[in-house]
Amino acid sequence: MHLTVITHKKCWRADDSPTGFVTDGGFPLQMEAISELFSSTELVVPCETRGAGTGVSPVRGKSMRVTPISMPKGKRFVRKLGLAIWLLSNGPTIWRSVRKADAVHTPIPGDVGTFGMIFALLLRKRLFVRHCGNWLEPRSIAEKIWKWSLIKLAGNRIVVFATGGADEPPSKRNPNIRWIFSTSVRNREISEDAVREYPTVSDLRLIVVCRQEPRKGTIIAIEAMPGLIERFEKVSLDVVGDGSELERLRRRSKELGLNGSVNFHGKVPQAEVKALLERAHIFCFPTSASEGFPKVVIEALAAGLPVVTTRVSVLPKLIENGGGILLDEPTPDSLANAVAEIWSDPCVFTRLSSEAVRTTKEYSLEEWGSFIGRSLRASWELGALDDETLESRREAYQ
Repeated sequence: MHLTVITHKKCWRADDSPTGFVTDGGFPLQMEAISELFSSTELVVPCETRGAGTGVSPVRGKSMRVTPISMPKGKRFVRKLGLAIWLLSNGPTIWRSVRKADAVHTPIPGDVGTFGMIFALLLRKRLFVRHCGNWLEPRSIAEKIWKWSLIKLAGNRIVVFATGGADEPPSKRNPNIRWIFSTSVRNREISEDAVREYPTVSDLRLIVVCRQEPRKGTIIAIEAMPGLIERFEKVSLDVVGDGSELERLRRRSKELGLNGSVNFHGKVPQAEVKALLERAHIFCFPTSASEGFPKVVIEALAAGLPVVTTRVSVLPKLIENGGGILLDEPTPDSLANAVAEIWSDPCVFTRLSSEAVRTTKEYSLEEWGSFIGRSLRASWELGALDDETLESRREAYQ
């Protein structure tokens, strides 16, 4: 079975990549995992020749190739105005790729993925949609339309996953929609060796990794630092990720006299994120923003880090079996007290680290891909997604 993936995720040309392209974040790892389910995979994505910068990884997978399209220009209203012209140029490419596919995958929200979804519906293709935004709290009109549409469409050959998790299903009106987690951690990266022994001689190293935006909580971690330094003297905080709040965070750190104690790394490659997690002792994520499924928390748990976070969205479910402390209110004092509770008792630190690693085993890329595969086979009534009979039919159709 041949899969076509259509998404707005930007890629860049790179000669040293197996497909000739690179991109950032956990996307390439997830696409590689999905490609293992199918005979072949085509990614139809906006591509540029330069400007990749740091933090990119090769796009690769089983019998995978990339079909480049252009990126829609502008932002918000300007972008919407230009979509008609963009579609005239790129629509035929997307249409041809969808027409040749046995199945189509469109991660949304995103305008590019939405066009892919519409084309798949028009051509009556098997379709699976992964809603990667905040399912529980759609904010914009577009987000509300996406959610409403998926609730209407899900069922039979149209499989819909909502990124997140809760005891209640994503939709009471349509039980065909399934929760799905998000991850970038493979089984081979999850090891009992990651369980931390309490360091006898070491400074306390805290870390926060996220897009640096309002309500993500990094400002709370910074403002907790003076109190922690009073208690433990040698404390440092690594801030990883860029965003609109970054300059404000730098200023606040300077105002508090934390130069040398707070290290801003900006956006870094995935390998460097993992290296920083391995050097840290406690992961701080005092967010008040409603989250879909922050996969960096899984990465922190896999590294054996106790996690201090909040009772927001899926986070309580992640920590319900241990591995961290949940804050009732995200404040500098509550964060500092939770960190102190972990760091002051070697038994607590080691127990939470062990629980963190154990929790991660439920959230590996292999488990993620396996869940998608089982769901698709059941919904599409197929024995296997890489069925050679389907592949030969597709070739005959071409």
